Amino acid sequence: MAEDAWSHETLYPYHRQSLRIDRLLYDSKTEHQRIQVFENARFGRVLTLDGVVQTTEGDEFIYHEMMAHVPILAHGAVRRVLIIGGGDGGMAREVLRHQSVEHVTMVEIDAGVVSFCREYLPTLSDGAFDDPRLRLVIADGAAYVAEAEESFDVILVDSTDPIGPGEVLFTDTFYGRARERLAEGGILVTQNGVPFLQPDELTGTLRAMSALFRAATCYLATVPTYAGGPMAFGWGTDGPGRQTDVETLRTRYSDAGLACRYYTPEVHLAAFALPGYVRQLFP
Repeated sequence: MAEDAWSHETLYPYHRQSLRIDRLLYDSKTEHQRIQVFENARFGRVLTLDGVVQTTEGDEFIYHEMMAHVPILAHGAVRRVLIIGGGDGGMAREVLRHQSVEHVTMVEIDAGVVSFCREYLPTLSDGAFDDPRLRLVIADGAAYVAEAEESFDVILVDSTDPIGPGEVLFTDTFYGRARERLAEGGILVTQNGVPFLQPDELTGTLRAMSALFRAATCYLATVPTYAGGPMAFGWGTDGPGRQTDVETLRTRYSDAGLACRYYTPEVHLAAFALPGYVRQLFP
């Protein structure tokens, strides 16, 4: 590795970001994608898939806390959770912090992602793969929701961007089938990138969500690695979760025994206050 090596992310044609590779730990191409893990002095260990940053030890807690705890605490009685993607184990880690959650099914298309993350990014999963409540399924997430019969209180689509293996997880067909897997009052949350740089991604999800759910919107969180402004999480439910007040959230947060680094009940509510340019992306 050259002394001044950098990882250049070229996800967008008009914008790129670079992270210095202080030490390359892993570089391999699987059947589905090229996987790299390297160390960076500020962000710690960094995972990239096909050159696109997926997560870093330094700021992963923001993404994982906000995707997991917002729907679980808004719902208030979550027992069964489905995670689509999330091979690094960070999402499962946060979901399993809720002792009220009895069962988590995690569907990851690439077994290689899971195995190397357990070896090279163990702090992300932090033992989640050994929790008896977790069932890991190596399969295509879209095929799984089409064929599964069980229902879930919360479904988290912790996908890559809509290119390559992740593309099928952004279709109307997938959202419709995910809706069928939700129990009464269940909540579907999706990863929808950075709206300032990926506006069509959010608009497409919101269009599909609006046709499927009585309450369809998104909420935001600022993750430094995902440059270009706050990132969006799509939200769809027929239940009352979106109207959960701050006092109820504080009680549920306390009862869960959580001590988060980013999520708070106040941040939870504020995340649904959308700036004008995001509002304009609603269909």
